[in-house]
Amino acid sequence: MIKIVTIEREYGSGGGEIAQMLSTQLGWKLWDQLLTEEIARLANCPKAVVEVREERTDPLYYRLFKSFLRGSYEGSLNAHKLNVVDSETILKITERVVQHAAKTGNSVIVGRGAQHFLRNRPDTLRVFLYAPREDKVRRLLARGKSEKEAWELVDTVDRERVDFIQKYFRVEWPDRAIYHTMINTTIGDEAVVHMILDFIKTIDIKVIT
Repeated sequence: MIKIVTIEREYGSGGGEIAQMLSTQLGWKLWDQLLTEEIARLANCPKAVVEVREERTDPLYYRLFKSFLRGSYEGSLNAHKLNVVDSETILKITERVVQHAAKTGNSVIVGRGAQHFLRNRPDTLRVFLYAPREDKVRRLLARGKSEKEAWELVDTVDRERVDFIQKYFRVEWPDRAIYHTMINTTIGDEAVVHMILDFIKTIDIKVIT
């Protein structure tokens, strides 16, 4: 029986909205902003700090700063006083939270590498959402982004996700073999949700029979 759905998505393809609709239809818990909030709580840092680090690798200046802390005498003495929240720390906490959500069941989990953390669980449906570039820009414009910002975000955010998945999971993004289905969201959010629900029913019927 399917008890968890992971939603990986291209930026601007509507993954957050579709996950929200899906969780409402199923009556399941949505782990999107809640996931970020829980990571921030466990890391003992502001939510904004997690938001700029999750699903990204650390920038060069941050990696150099960490190297200094590890290598310098002063840094080693004072490291325990500094709450350095880097991408690796966030990734480790993310895995803990995702595994907890999966153990609880009845969860829709958005991004953050959840599809890889839960790749061996038979009760998990792994979905990838994508859309043409122009359609993603239209969504971002509807959210109030400027045209220049929308075009830049569509390119840069997904590049960061590519780097993140390659570095920490050693696979290409998207890793097609890990997903049960990949859906073009231009068919409409409601249609996507219905497809996912039908997919869950089909798998559950197959398991029962």
